[in-house]
Amino acid sequence: MHDSALFLTTIGALLLLGLLASSVAKKTFLPRVTLLLIFGALAGEVGANLIPASFTDHFSVIADMTLLMVGFLLGGKLTKASLNESAKEVLLISIFAALLTAFIVACGLWLLGMSLHIAILLGCIASATAPAAIMDVINELGVDTKFTRLLLSIVALDDIWALMLFAIGMAIATTPLNAEMAGQESIILTSLFEIFGSIILGCILGLPAAYLTGRVKEGQPILTEAIGIVFICGGLSMWFDLSYLIASITMGAVIANLAKHHEYPFHAIEDVEAPFMVVFFILAGASLELSSLLHAGIFGGAFIALRILGKYLGAKLGGMASGSTQASKTWLGPALLPQAGVAIGMALVASHQFGEEGKILLTIAISSTIFFELVGPVATHIAIKRVG
Repeated sequence: MHDSALFLTTIGALLLLGLLASSVAKKTFLPRVTLLLIFGALAGEVGANLIPASFTDHFSVIADMTLLMVGFLLGGKLTKASLNESAKEVLLISIFAALLTAFIVACGLWLLGMSLHIAILLGCIASATAPAAIMDVINELGVDTKFTRLLLSIVALDDIWALMLFAIGMAIATTPLNAEMAGQESIILTSLFEIFGSIILGCILGLPAAYLTGRVKEGQPILTEAIGIVFICGGLSMWFDLSYLIASITMGAVIANLAKHHEYPFHAIEDVEAPFMVVFFILAGASLELSSLLHAGIFGGAFIALRILGKYLGAKLGGMASGSTQASKTWLGPALLPQAGVAIGMALVASHQFGEEGKILLTIAISSTIFFELVGPVATHIAIKRVG
């Protein structure tokens, strides 16, 4: 079959598979995202091998485009009105959930016999979440409550805390106590540049976009405007080695807060995001290396259990400190369990530094991500329905 014909046929089949997943999800307790991952795994290389390599080769581009739109939409939730409603909760719960998860995972793995520096890095990696999966579950359920708004705001900050913790963890792990501080400073400065550079870029692009978009079609940015600024943000972020997720979140927040003439500034992106999400999760499922689950061993199982405990206790303590409702204190931890690309990215960076220990770290990160990609959305789905 001609390459273009094969490519188009595959896209059509994946979108119809996504429609099937949505139908099945309505009749089961499983959220759509988990079904899409399972269908992808069954259709991928470890299953029936039905997805052509010429298509899966484009997965990274599809993933980047999808996460850019997710980041932009998450930023749109960080409005002044929503933060006035729950700013204290968002800040305290996100910080507690990230810090306590990192601490519990690191200490637990170290007590089980893992070397301290690898345990610290895995603790930092455990703090990250998966914004795309959480947003898809919320969109699928079609609910807009204080709990879901709080959850999305927390997720928008999670990657920032995770990157900061990882920078500190890498500095500790890669520099002996009696060595010069230059190595630590270099790692910390690089991470700070990535975080604050991404925020600055998001502001630079968001400020003019807030005033220029929504003028062609009065009150709303048309699809061309919305997609254009999001992809420019992603391209420039990659060009300057910045985090496109943080940059797009920042840009979305700036536009949502400053574009007073917009009736609903993100409608255009939401209309086109859905098919990208379907293809993204199916290809993510097709790329899962399920054999990693078998090689993770006792440390992999411990990592999963400790991360669940850390997220639950962190969100609960953060909720207690901020005066959250009992339902939020109980269910925010389970809702934050999905984990995906950011964790793998951090694990890849860390694994290059430590030889054989780095391979163990990467195996644990990959296997736990597979687990949390499949099980995490189910926990998010249950949490949202239990809160009501």
